Amino acid sequence: MNSFYSSLKPCANRVQSLRDSSALEREAQLRLFSREIRQCVLQVIHGAGLGHVGGDFSVADTLATLFGSVLNYDPANPHWADRDRFILSKGHCSASLYSVLALCGFIDPEQLDTFAKPLSALNGHPNRQKVPGVETNTGPLGHGLPVAAGCAMAARISGAAWRTFVVLGDGELQEGSNWEAIMFAGHKGLSNLTAIVDRNRLQQGARTEDTNRLEPLADKWRAFGWEVLEIDGHEFNALYDALAGKRGDRPRCVIANSLKGKGVSFMEDRVEWHHKVPSEEQFKLAEVELGGAA
Repeated sequence: MNSFYSSLKPCANRVQSLRDSSALEREAQLRLFSREIRQCVLQVIHGAGLGHVGGDFSVADTLATLFGSVLNYDPANPHWADRDRFILSKGHCSASLYSVLALCGFIDPEQLDTFAKPLSALNGHPNRQKVPGVETNTGPLGHGLPVAAGCAMAARISGAAWRTFVVLGDGELQEGSNWEAIMFAGHKGLSNLTAIVDRNRLQQGARTEDTNRLEPLADKWRAFGWEVLEIDGHEFNALYDALAGKRGDRPRCVIANSLKGKGVSFMEDRVEWHHKVPSEEQFKLAEVELGGAA
């Protein structure tokens, strides 16, 4: 068993403690949380010999902010009826979600050592029937946002106060099912729905704009009736304000401009790290850059 996982100390009440903190303290704590997430992801992918480290790292700060200061949840009662719903549409970045769930007390951190192994609950794509805290199975790109729109509509119909948040990869916005969901949510004015686009501008094999141009992305969402905020996806106060801030009567899209491989210099903005696995030497270098080894 990897001793790294046994050294982790899950915190089940991150959200409440950070809600009571100043903006400066919240930023400092979220920065530490996101570093822990990246350290976990590195260990998980190195141990399994597979994964999507670049996208895991680009979305880590968004996940840290959501699970550290925004979402209402209870790790001891993952099916709590009034919980906020979180959906990771870019399900191939499951290592980041599993790391967050371990650090927040949903699963035993030592379970991370089983990632992608035979009969493990921690599949390459998250499975709601196997992992507490996973709301829906994701992996086929373009499915997460339609499910999230359905969740938001269900909350409205039932008069529930819980919110729905969904994180999408920018490359998956080339899937038509997303735009059907965007049109539906805008038409219905689902103000309890937040979509976060992890805008790292890289997908498998190439840049998004070379594959199938997305820009002007913000204008497209606005044209479908959404409120759109464009922010630095690695700036914690900007993330917090966008995700927790006061809402109007429309669904909100947060375009979080990010860097694939964020946190490790030789991975940053490099297309090959979409699903490349670090060698032993690269693993050790990355550990040092993430503050996990001397």
